[in-house]
Amino acid sequence: MSTDPMHALVLGGTGLIGYYAVRELCRRGHRVSVLALDMPAEGLLPENVEVLLADLDECGDDEVRKLFDGCNAVVFALGKDDRVVPPRPAYEFFRKANVEPAERVVRLARECGADRAVLCSSYFAYFDRIWPDLELARHHPYIRVRREQADAALAAAGDDVALTVLEIPYLFGTIPGREPLWGPLVRYARSPLPLLSASGGTNAVAVQHVAEAIVGGLERRYHGPALVGDENLSWNQLLERLAAILGKPRRAHTVPDVLVRAGLTPLHWWHALQRLEGGLYLPEFASALTRGFYFDPAPYRSALGYGSGGLDDAIAETVGVL
Repeated sequence: MSTDPMHALVLGGTGLIGYYAVRELCRRGHRVSVLALDMPAEGLLPENVEVLLADLDECGDDEVRKLFDGCNAVVFALGKDDRVVPPRPAYEFFRKANVEPAERVVRLARECGADRAVLCSSYFAYFDRIWPDLELARHHPYIRVRREQADAALAAAGDDVALTVLEIPYLFGTIPGREPLWGPLVRYARSPLPLLSASGGTNAVAVQHVAEAIVGGLERRYHGPALVGDENLSWNQLLERLAAILGKPRRAHTVPDVLVRAGLTPLHWWHALQRLEGGLYLPEFASALTRGFYFDPAPYRSALGYGSGGLDDAIAETVGVL
């Protein structure tokens, strides 16, 4: 494990994950530079952080190489996730937003002498590997792109760059100036409507632990895919926890799987009528949603050195700003 001071470039350093990664890097005494599109709140980052507000896609290779000057570590916390419903074809949209820039950044970082990097990815890629029967990458453009992104970035890293592909589940936390991604679900849990959910569930994580995993991956030069997570929660447990934190405790009820599929299919066709296409093919996604996106984080916690506990605090913090 390397504990020598690093100079890390965080791409997407004013987004939720990037912001916490910057803070953790600074807390551990590393030098940090940031590339981001915007600054959502004044004084967001520590004063000693070098910030360039620019669009990576509009920077030529020579400009990017200048960003890497003196850096030996890179965090890629950019891209589009499955919440975005773009004009079809979704595959081309997500590939352009995720695969091409990640490969480019790792390739140029390697050329400039960086020897470690972290790619922030999705835990859907992990489930595509362990659930071959569901053929997730074949059915869902977003999941296919996440697999291709990791493959492209690892190929660009070669033997010179230790690349941690951090596979992240649903996460909780807040950043000044941005609304948390859980807004719709929190508003549902706050409403007087009965709580209904699918069977299955997910691992969930506090964003602080994602930041610790990022810095751990860099310091320990971990190479390959790694999961970061805190707790496995059924969808019912997650809804009930949200409702309790909101001061509206009540029981959640499981909807039969056939009704989950029936409920997701009209949304897919509504998007299609608008010439939109989600990264997840909703009629088919019900099979994964009701299975349960669970995993054991302990081996990865040991490998990367990230903490545990505090998920309720992260959920409460998220709820508190909505």
